[in-house]
Amino acid sequence: MSALRENWRIVVLVVLLLGASLALFVPSVPAGDTANNATSDAPTTLQYGIQLSGGTRIRAPIVGQTAEGVDVTPNESTQLAQNVANELGLDPIDVEVRAPTTQGESGTVEIFTDNVSQAEFRAALEAEGYQADTIRDGVTRETRQQMVTSVQDKIRTSALSGGSVQTVSAPGGGQFISITAPGRDREDLVRILEERGVVRMYAVYPSDNGTYVRDQVLAQDEFAGVASENSQREGPIARVTVEEAAAERFSQQMVAAGFDQRRSCTNYNHSDIQQTQGRCLVATLNGEPFYARGVAPGLAQSFRDNTFQNDPVFILPADSMDMAREIELNLKAGRLPAPLDFENSQSISLDPALAQQFQQNSLITGLLAVLAVSFVVYARYGRAEVAAPMVVTALSEVYLLLGFVAFVQYPLNLSHLAGFIAVIGTGVDDLIIIADEILQQGNVETGRVFQSRFRKAFWVIGAAAATTIVAMSPLMVLSLGDLSGFAIITIVGVLLGVLITRPAYGDILRSFVLDED
Repeated sequence: MSALRENWRIVVLVVLLLGASLALFVPSVPAGDTANNATSDAPTTLQYGIQLSGGTRIRAPIVGQTAEGVDVTPNESTQLAQNVANELGLDPIDVEVRAPTTQGESGTVEIFTDNVSQAEFRAALEAEGYQADTIRDGVTRETRQQMVTSVQDKIRTSALSGGSVQTVSAPGGGQFISITAPGRDREDLVRILEERGVVRMYAVYPSDNGTYVRDQVLAQDEFAGVASENSQREGPIARVTVEEAAAERFSQQMVAAGFDQRRSCTNYNHSDIQQTQGRCLVATLNGEPFYARGVAPGLAQSFRDNTFQNDPVFILPADSMDMAREIELNLKAGRLPAPLDFENSQSISLDPALAQQFQQNSLITGLLAVLAVSFVVYARYGRAEVAAPMVVTALSEVYLLLGFVAFVQYPLNLSHLAGFIAVIGTGVDDLIIIADEILQQGNVETGRVFQSRFRKAFWVIGAAAATTIVAMSPLMVLSLGDLSGFAIITIVGVLLGVLITRPAYGDILRSFVLDED
């Protein structure tokens, strides 16, 4: 027991190495993913960015204009957005009014289209009695943040493993959204992102005078969930769940529109609804109908009996599984606040074969670094019992770092591998400081002497680690592309070394030195 208490740091290191092995070699499938998205057929669960797996990076500006200095109150925001949309002939989702949140600030109005000039935008505001200090191209910081979140949701829902999104500044001014998608070509990525995913549901039915009307019965934010499946009875479907807060109101609207009985739907035309025959439940994606059918008997009965809100689920039949998955993607990920301008985008594509070559070269470089460090350490001490634990400890530090990267599913790129090599170098440097402090000052006669020397060495490496972390922190938080990844890997590696591997090496060295003496 005493030996265990003295060497508890080694025990912690071994336990963490086992945990790193689980993270590296035991795949997990997130809820909602299919077996095709699992990584069980890969050697490890490590993910690679486009530099090591191939893929595409697109930097695209957000389509939009912003009117600043608009004196609008929160109570006026909704009506102003609707009126500006009517003035400019836009969909209301393409107008965003932000009232000031603190006294002394002014509001902004954004439009997300490239078909309106700044003069037309200003005229629309003036027609509603509002003046803008300036009108500029681009969108607000809040919209950019919403775009990053929405795009992240889209690429995560579409199983783009290792994908990342961030805002970057253009050299000549302006802001871009940068999207990285390992393993996908540009066409795939654009296809996923060009659809804003605005889903609405309408009830189309004849009014008292015989003309057909179209009432919106569900909006994007009133869908609680969706799952696509290939049902044996219905074929490809999207099973949609309505939010509890909207379910009763939706049911009542459907009853008022006459959908409390089984209804058929024929000849529906979105541009001329007067051609419709029957009653139609219509779903649109980005303004285009993808579903127009009647109501099945079971759903109609749930409306009639006022029980729909108890189980607010209905089925959207799809023409194919691709269409069903597209419905699921857009409902799960939500809509993009604004469209991206792919015509004026910048894209970088990397061939998978070249990325595979980068992987091999990186592995060779890492092995050479380990061999070089091992040779220098052995040449310095000429004692295997000192040099071997030092090299093994440094490698265990890299292994722990790999386990951490696999656990958080952080995609590795070349800059990150450079961080691994930097961790090896700084780690061995700290271990040399520990060995020199303990071995170069005479014999170690007692554990107390060893602990005193080790503590002195640890203060030195602790100060060096703090300096490294402070120096790397700006790179980690600033939007500097791959440099951020290099900083993150280096900082995590330094923390693992200071908190785990360096103390464990001290315990290993103590056992050798005290036994020898």
